[in-house]
Amino acid sequence: MLRLWGLAITGTGMKEKGQRWRMAGAMSGTSLDGVDLAVIETDGQRIVAFGETRYRPYDARERAVLRDALGTWPGDDRAKAAARVVEAAHLEALDGLEPVEALGFHGQTLAHDPEGARTHQAGDGARLAQASGRQVIWDFRSTDMQLGGQGAPLAPFFHWACARWIGAAGPVAFLNLGGVGNITWVDPRTDGPEVPGACVAFDTGPANAPIDDFMAARGLGARDEGGALALHGRPDRDVVRAVLGERFFARMPPKSLDRDDFAGLVDCLDGLSDADGAATLAAVAVAAVGAGMQHLPARPARVLVTGGGRHNAAVMGGRGRDAALRGRPGRGRGAGWRFSRGAGLCLSRGAGDAGPAHQRAGHDRSGGAGGRWAALAALRAIRQKERLTPRWSCLACGPCGPRLRLWGLCPQAPGIFWG
Repeated sequence: MLRLWGLAITGTGMKEKGQRWRMAGAMSGTSLDGVDLAVIETDGQRIVAFGETRYRPYDARERAVLRDALGTWPGDDRAKAAARVVEAAHLEALDGLEPVEALGFHGQTLAHDPEGARTHQAGDGARLAQASGRQVIWDFRSTDMQLGGQGAPLAPFFHWACARWIGAAGPVAFLNLGGVGNITWVDPRTDGPEVPGACVAFDTGPANAPIDDFMAARGLGARDEGGALALHGRPDRDVVRAVLGERFFARMPPKSLDRDDFAGLVDCLDGLSDADGAATLAAVAVAAVGAGMQHLPARPARVLVTGGGRHNAAVMGGRGRDAALRGRPGRGRGAGWRFSRGAGLCLSRGAGDAGPAHQRAGHDRSGGAGGRWAALAALRAIRQKERLTPRWSCLACGPCGPRLRLWGLCPQAPGIFWG
């Protein structure tokens, strides 16, 4: 018998509520760099232990297919080609992985339209389940958006668990600098992440995506490695101020972005040198974070930075940060922040923080955290009736939609119940 939302699932090796589960999570972010996979041991709320981590990069051909599919919706031939790339890469990443209870599969976001209550992640969890022989939980965003949510960011509950894992005594913030930047503010003193006041999360604005697009447009490669080019340039403060004038930054959370919502930003840099253009985009990324800080409930003692942007020296400190802060109107909560670089999740000191300037939490690739939240989200999706309702793809059946959950019985396999 299979029952979801906290009850036992027999015949699949799953355990009773309250016991430990080994869950895997995999995702491909908007930077289009590759698939990150991670295993965690958890009871659905606490992190008990971190397990194996893997990274399967996309090659140039695969990135070109994914880039060509950006902005497409299901049914488009380009989206179908992208799905094949995503599923094949995930299968390679899963090959030989240690036994786990289930896999949380995010897929590759190709389009995100919160105003239209729709989002599109390439990749079919049912096909992945059949090809891999593993239980797969997927489609994490759709139901949340149908119920009026933003569908992003998805990692706040995992961030709350991370704050508990590192022993944080007060509010901390997790800043993810991927293709789009997002921030999560958590208070680990609360009884759980679903408690009002425990979590606030939203997209901060453009981060790596415009930098990557600029580098590609100028024929300079896939990215500005380490921010080396930006460090030799001078940010255009007028461009930074103009970007911050967009209404998105003044809007209160919740709010989220599509990867290409600020695609036109690259066109504003035509008169700048390569180095100045890269420096300007790095400053925009940091300025967006500074603006987002003003929406946090309280100043966090620590800001833990993850994502590919933490490797960019122009973003993490120096000219990019200084120009961004000078370009901001006013000096609210976001002013004066110091970001530290390093492996895994990095934390910088806030006022009154006597903790270490850097502490590892996880492994040394930024994307591992993405896989871990997917693993924890997969388990929580099984364990609780949350607004973030995924599809479950078992090996006997295809993905089940909302009607099956209403009926309470899977017609394809008698005796398999859905809570």
